[in-house]
Amino acid sequence: MSPTMIGLVMFAAMLGLMALRIPIAAAMFIPGAVGYWAMTNELALLNLLKGSAVARLTVYDLSVIPLFLLMGQFATQGGLSRALFKAAAAFIGHIRGGLGMAAIMAAAGFGAVCGSSVATTATIGQVAYPEMKSHGYSGRLSTGVLATGGSLGILIPPSVPLVVYAILTEQNIAKLFAAAFVPGLIAVVGYLVVIALYCRVRPDLATASEPTPWAQRWKALVAVWPIATIFIVVFGGIYAGIFTPTEGAAVGAIGTFIAGLASRELGLEGIKRSFLGTAETSAMVFMIFLGADMMNSALALTQLPANLADWVSHLDVPPLAIVATLLAFYVVLCCVMDELSMLLLTIPVVFPAIMGLELFGLDPQEKAIWFGILVLMIVQIGLITPPVGLNVYVVNSVCKDVPMSETYRGVLPFLASDFVRVALLLFFPAITLGAVRWLFG
Repeated sequence: MSPTMIGLVMFAAMLGLMALRIPIAAAMFIPGAVGYWAMTNELALLNLLKGSAVARLTVYDLSVIPLFLLMGQFATQGGLSRALFKAAAAFIGHIRGGLGMAAIMAAAGFGAVCGSSVATTATIGQVAYPEMKSHGYSGRLSTGVLATGGSLGILIPPSVPLVVYAILTEQNIAKLFAAAFVPGLIAVVGYLVVIALYCRVRPDLATASEPTPWAQRWKALVAVWPIATIFIVVFGGIYAGIFTPTEGAAVGAIGTFIAGLASRELGLEGIKRSFLGTAETSAMVFMIFLGADMMNSALALTQLPANLADWVSHLDVPPLAIVATLLAFYVVLCCVMDELSMLLLTIPVVFPAIMGLELFGLDPQEKAIWFGILVLMIVQIGLITPPVGLNVYVVNSVCKDVPMSETYRGVLPFLASDFVRVALLLFFPAITLGAVRWLFG
């Protein structure tokens, strides 16, 4: 059997194991190990196994992942999401669809100290859904807003998938975070516009309420100062060169811990849940890393990544069409795989092909950052796209009285906004790279 055929069989076996609900890490590791053994021998496989885990898990940059996860756990357990939603609702909750807009803004704010879409969705959902339900919002609009808003958890830095991309492609994490800011803000504005149009076309889906007195508005606004302070200190410190992204994550974790204690929401049980949740998620991420490393080591022997890069570079089609095709492929892949597994499996294969293309005259680093943000946008879309749409399942677990089919209908207008945003970023790289060029020269 040729190396190329072995590579294709490995992919097929991996997808088959996933279909059988085998854990993602094992579904990548087992075919990779068998394929590596088939192309070498038992001794070579054992030598790889002996050193690969140590080589991967002793990478210093990986420590940023559990630190940002811990920061998000403290923020979740410390009740910071409630303060964000109350502040946003106090200012815009009285307009038609205002509570939905407040949920989007709260999700964006919470994403700035969390980095996890699942945590953002679940936390904001528990706070915002009872309010929207009590004010007569339809289940379709409410759950659609919450599922979509939760996806902002990975768009607004810090973002765990963006950290993974930076490690895989050896890019500067701080520059990728800077590049994600403007696209993230565009996403927030797009979602607010969708809600406004949605409620204008279907006014029966949401109601207006009485305005909140200005005294209560200012009181609600003051309550969010810990989150604003943490965000400014962490990212201001990173971009000012005071500390590295890893050190910034540690500072952020300490800041959210103190803020949780000060709010009297974070007790002993909350602290235990924070550390346990961080450990469980970190273990899952690192196991996926090991599984993907095994699969990618075997794929390297098949020469599939190199052959793909060579084939793509010789295609007689516009380079931008190739990028668009890859993004469309990612949309399909996001429907059947979780975001981290998809990144770990595909980036080592497609990244060399992208770097071999001539795109807008971008230098290699700018090209890598621009493509990373495009992939992040697609990953975010996958979180609310049927038939998987992880955020839809999370919302369904919180809002049990709303059928999942209604939630899928509710996210469709937001998906339209997402695809418009991706098209803008695809054709105008300056939107992504402007902040990077301004901050880093």
